[in-house]
Amino acid sequence: MSKAKNPTIVITGAAGFIGSCLVAGLNESGYRNLILVDDFSRVDKDPNLAEKDFVTKIDREAFNDWFEVYSDEVDFVFHLGARTDTTEQDKAIFDHLNLAFSKRVWETCSKAEIPLVYASSAATYGGGEFGYSDQMENFEALKPLNPYGQSKQDFDVWALAQERTPPQWAGLKFFNVYGPNEYHKGRMASVILHTHRQIAKTGAMKLFRSHRADYADGHQQRDFVYVKDVVSVLLFLMEQGAPNGLYNLGTGKARTFLDLASTTFHALGLEPTISFVDTPADIRDTYQYFTEADMQKLIAAGYSKPFHSLEAGISDYVKGYLVDDLYW
Repeated sequence: MSKAKNPTIVITGAAGFIGSCLVAGLNESGYRNLILVDDFSRVDKDPNLAEKDFVTKIDREAFNDWFEVYSDEVDFVFHLGARTDTTEQDKAIFDHLNLAFSKRVWETCSKAEIPLVYASSAATYGGGEFGYSDQMENFEALKPLNPYGQSKQDFDVWALAQERTPPQWAGLKFFNVYGPNEYHKGRMASVILHTHRQIAKTGAMKLFRSHRADYADGHQQRDFVYVKDVVSVLLFLMEQGAPNGLYNLGTGKARTFLDLASTTFHALGLEPTISFVDTPADIRDTYQYFTEADMQKLIAAGYSKPFHSLEAGISDYVKGYLVDDLYW
């Protein structure tokens, strides 16, 4: 936990979805000494940081060298930057951005004794054959379904094996996060955003058909967590702290994609019009049909705020941001 009165906080991935929402949440909590790290050449992410307060921006490729020199000026690091495209097959990209980059952040935080919270992923759980508990004894047994999940798994396993660690650290296994500032994510954006856009264009929504006999169309289930709850947990870890280790970050309750799309229609005051299309071939074999976070570890660490229900989260997102195309 950060003990500085006016802490200097680094956020990597700061122009992205969760990172920019964290910047907003930090500002709302009175934090202004923020150092933002990202690939700022992507102008499609510029609106995410509009009217946010921060000290400076540093390009991600220059950051680790900068950090090694100026680490004594930093009080806390949120390392959220990563390549998150689950359809990307180039392992070299993940080795560079998700593994080697993260190792350098960890090593500098360890040497300079800076607390670190970093983004892992529920993609590490693969098909769920070992369950979704962050209290399992053998994380090495997990079998992610794609290179993205494997890169997050590789770093988690590496971090757990380190003798030299930051004084406080947490790796957060994000489940399916949705909410404002995901507008730039294209194919990787939430089904809520895609539903809103399809309704605007066609008045209807197409979901992926199930390709498994044990799941009806639209009944694939995920643990959908609202980004504002994610920010709340991130602030808790910085301000209150928790035992070092890996933590799930979902709601603890799986819901169907049919629920997700139907609730988006209802938030717009419309009756659902939903049909089904084949899951794209490039993700069909690695598609997760069920995820549900075991949240007992975070609760035991002292986090007690309730999470938004799917209905409440979607209503806030759609009515507060999507209807008027607002940015948080």
